Amino acid sequence: MKTRLSLKVAAGARTTAFAGRFGDAWKLHVAAPPVDAKANEAIVKFLAQLLRVPSGAVRIVTGHTASRKTVEIEGISAETLERAILESHGPRPHTGSAPPRED
Repeated sequence: MKTRLSLKVAAGARTTAFAGRFGDAWKLHVAAPPVDAKANEAIVKFLAQLLRVPSGAVRIVTGHTASRKTVEIEGISAETLERAILESHGPRPHTGSAPPRED
């Protein structure tokens, strides 16, 4: 089983993490710079660790030099991929506003 993932990548970020949806793709901030394929290597390593698959199971199929990329992951269902991405966000941060009052 192979699953494809559409990404909008912002290289050179402080940390590597998903930053939400970007149209039909996921926005991924990558700490590595976009030179000498370092960002692509970081993407493969990050996704392999997140999904607990070998890095050889993660392959960039389109967009090697572009910010829009398609990544193919071997051995992961689309549902498992989506759940892992959503869980990687962690708990939602506190917005500072109080919860609605129940009078």
